[in-house]
Amino acid sequence: MLIATNAIVLSKLKYRDNDLIVRCYTEQLGIVSFLLRGVLKNKKGHSKTAYFQLLSQLQLVFLYKNNRSLQTIKETKLNTIYTSLHSNVLKSSIVMFLSEVLSNTLKEEEKNETLYSYIETTLLWLDTHSEYSNFHLLFLLNLTRYLGFYPDTKNIDYPFFNLNEGKFEIKSQDRYTISGENLTLLKQLLGTTFDALSTVQINARQRQSFLSMILLYFELHLGSFKTPKSLQIFNQVFN
Repeated sequence: MLIATNAIVLSKLKYRDNDLIVRCYTEQLGIVSFLLRGVLKNKKGHSKTAYFQLLSQLQLVFLYKNNRSLQTIKETKLNTIYTSLHSNVLKSSIVMFLSEVLSNTLKEEEKNETLYSYIETTLLWLDTHSEYSNFHLLFLLNLTRYLGFYPDTKNIDYPFFNLNEGKFEIKSQDRYTISGENLTLLKQLLGTTFDALSTVQINARQRQSFLSMILLYFELHLGSFKTPKSLQIFNQVFN
């Protein structure tokens, strides 16, 4: 079956001497992996690999076979040409980190147009804005909505938030209950948009602490989630 779809590159891995395995989140089929044969063999092939930078947005035409784990691409075009996402050091660090998080969380071969649209539009926002130091925090928090464990805001005025239960509580229940600065920032981010992110003023220590908390939140609700290997480098860049 021939499929034409938009796609976002999540990861790429060298295979043998001249091949690449590329994993994409597609608008039509969810997660799909591709084998790019011989693309590392010559200059012509190397030019093709430029399409497959992390979180690049592509238009793909490929032959889909249910019984294959690796599909074959027939045509590739850039759907969006980023202006800064891969050239700005800080933004490329965000790209590396978020691509690993998305690879870790998006597992299914299943169509989800609203989630695809969320990732697509937020990446375009990041590419075109200069105030983005808290982007990754709001991105991850909003991502939980599509993954099924967005915080219950019914009792948002309560003084504690239970990471295990995903809700605000009147008293601390266990070691997964947060308060203080992380709670204050959580409430701020739950009530803001990407365009209003610049009004959220926090320092590097607070940003790192909240990121650790949100990653723990992912671990508690996604059994297979692992702390990204790029986290340490990411924190160093942003400090």
